[in-house]
Parts: sequence; C-alpha cells; structure tokens
Amino acid sequence: MDLTEFAEAVGVDGPVTIAGTRSRGGPVAGVRTVAAPAGIDRVEPAEMTVSCGAGTSVAELDEALVEFSQAVAIPPAGTVGGALAVGQSGLRRLGYGPVRDVLLQARYVSGAGEVVKAGGPTVKNVSGFDLCRLLVGSHGTLGFLGEVIVRTRPRSRYEQWFRGTVAPDEALARLYRPTSVLWDGARTWVLLEGDERDVDAQAGPLRLEPVAGPPVLPAGGRRSIPPSQWASVTGDFVVEIGIGIVHHAEPAPPVAVDPAVRRLHRRIKANFDPTGRLNPGVDVLDRAAR
Repeated sequence: MDLTEFAEAVGVDGPVTIAGTRSRGGPVAGVRTVAAPAGIDRVEPAEMTVSCGAGTSVAELDEALVEFSQAVAIPPAGTVGGALAVGQSGLRRLGYGPVRDVLLQARYVSGAGEVVKAGGPTVKNVSGFDLCRLLVGSHGTLGFLGEVIVRTRPRSRYEQWFRGTVAPDEALARLYRPTSVLWDGARTWVLLEGDERDVDAQAGPLRLEPVAGPPVLPAGGRRSIPPSQWASVTGDFVVEIGIGIVHHAEPAPPVAVDPAVRRLHRRIKANFDPTGRLNPGVDVLDRAAR
C-alpha cells in the first residue's frame, strides 16, 4: 500500500481508527479500522536517517540497520508509527533522549483525507512550525502517520546491564553517560554502553554485578514526578532516575489538568480534525497521564 491508497482508505468522512500490532493498545472499538503502509524505503547511513512506512515493525527496522552499525531510539515493540503516535520513550531515554526527537519528517493523512508533509529529511532543513513534535504523542487524533523519516544513532559495540546497592544518585553522578539508571527502593540497575573494557572499569568501583537485563516493571500504572523527588516514592515501584518516570504496581492517581491546557488541546484538535473523525473519543491528556 502506498500513501495514495492509504489516504483513500482513510477517506473524507465518517469515524475511522488506525491499528498496527496492537502492542500499545487496540483501535477504537466499533469504528472502521485502517492500517498504515509498511516497509523500509531507504537507509541513508551517511546522513544517519532512515525512511519507512509507519506500519513497519520496530524489529524489522532495527534488523535492517544492523549492517550499518546504526540503531534507532524507539522502544523495541510494535510498529514505528505506533511508537511515535503514543510518544512514550523507553528505558534508554536517559542516554538516547525522548522519542519525540527521533522524528524528522512525517507524511500523514489528515482528517480531510489529504496527505500532508511535516518536517524535513535532515535537521538543517527543518523550518517553521515543528508539526512533527505535535504529532508525536497525539495518539492519532490529529492525523494518521503514513511515512516517516527518523534519525538513527551509532549502534553500541557493547552493552551490559548491572545491578547493585549503590545509591542511584551516586551512580548517576559517577558513571560516564549511563544509558539507563533504575531504582526499586533497594537496588539500582544500570545500563552501560561502549567499549567492553571501559564499561567494566566503570562498574567495578561501584560494585555493580552484571545481570541479564533490567528489572521487571510493575504494570499497575505509569506516572511522572520531578526527577529530584525519586527518594519520595513508596510501594512496589521502579523509578527511571534522571527522568522522573515511575512504574508502579498501583494505578496512577487521577491528574488534575489545567482547564487552559484542555482548552488548548480542544482548539488544536478542532483545527486539525474539525469533525472529530480520527480516533474518536481518544483523550490525549488522559492517556499521557497513564
């Protein structure tokens, strides 16, 4: 399927929802469903970018980048478009940055069934309003991603998870650019990347032991706190140190959203999708708080 066919599938009227592998939630129930184009169009290793259909799986994209010793900072599940539409960064955000920074250019289908281009193929070509960042985390309520150009990053030659009892703030201060630092109230997990000798040399003084991976994340709810307040969290949890994301066994408490923020979101939605046909009923603010 190309973009023209995708736009025709979305159409110009009636409610419509989009679905990928459903790893980040299913489509809106009872609404006509479409799927985005899939496939890798081209890899530009010198420019450190890759162009692909939004329906391409993250696993397929990662596999294609191996031969260029590059990777993309998108959480390893589902489709590229799904990850961008949800906008939740993975456990490597401390080292890789937020997922919104990955998207350089998007060609998406609007509520009017038109193909719209936002952004540019390289950072230096981008000017005007940064619509790409607006689309990331919009849960498909402003437009359905069809084709994207995302930035890549060098693939680490070696990486290793470690675990120890060192205080998380001490680990963050003493380690050189850790990719991830996690804490469950008793133990600290650290992901280090680079040359194997350098990684081991960093872990030794902090008495960190190699482990197979990060801790199992509690599945009750995901919430955000000021990064400096990590020590105040209680219960069954894992905190992303330096980021402020808490994975908790208990559901996240309701978050009071400023009425002015809600009005702004409604205005944006009304401008991008006046008839409210794209993923109808999805509350972006509610999902962002989970």
